[in-house]
Amino acid sequence: MDNTVITLFGGLAGVLVLYAIGSLVRLPAILRAVLAGLIPLFAYFVYIVGHWPGLDVVAIHISVFFATALVLFALTLFRRRGGRMHWVPKLLMSFFVGLAVLMGAFLYIANNGLPEPIGRAWLGSKTGGPVYSGFSGVVPHNQEAATAISSELSKRHREAALGWNIDVSGLDGSGLDRNVRVRVRNQTGLPVDGVEAELRLERPGATLPELTVPLVELDGGVYGGAVHIPASGRWLAEVRLSRERQLRYQHTRELEIP
Repeated sequence: MDNTVITLFGGLAGVLVLYAIGSLVRLPAILRAVLAGLIPLFAYFVYIVGHWPGLDVVAIHISVFFATALVLFALTLFRRRGGRMHWVPKLLMSFFVGLAVLMGAFLYIANNGLPEPIGRAWLGSKTGGPVYSGFSGVVPHNQEAATAISSELSKRHREAALGWNIDVSGLDGSGLDRNVRVRVRNQTGLPVDGVEAELRLERPGATLPELTVPLVELDGGVYGGAVHIPASGRWLAEVRLSRERQLRYQHTRELEIP
């Protein structure tokens, strides 16, 4: 299961537990709701330091945590008043509960796609191969937006302009551990030495990479390293080659980790 789904529903459970503890120590209902929403949110902010998941994911966590605390506060008020609850508050609470479940489902589908049996039954597969139903994500609207997810044609064009022939291997596979190799040759086929190479991993739509792995020079023109992908789902793997402290080449490809 994706880490985002775990943090979302784990924080939701934390809100429920903290509100129950607040009732045991007889805190005021409004204070219980505020603390039950704030404490899991603060813990989540501490957890995501260094690997920003994207503003949309953070906004979902904020809305779910505080919406749950609000529903619990409303239930407490109606229990104190006694009598039957009107259908409007019931409908409002059901809406927030359904919204939390829906957001969690969207986050799971965005990173992992639909479960394979559902994907095949709903979307079908003409070739009999796997069905990819995860969201492709977005890229920032800046001058590099058009090259964030590069095509093979643009990759070859950059190689020709640079005068290098670059071959990247080791990114394909189904496991979380990859042994990446980058071979750099010039137009005459000789190895290109003195290149600073690194591999960056980030989620589609994220503004900062979640993992940066330096690729050391293993042989003449060959750079490589072991890469452990943090979790399953969709990733953007960006190979960056620099020389004399100037970025000379970058290429991004999408990985699908089951």
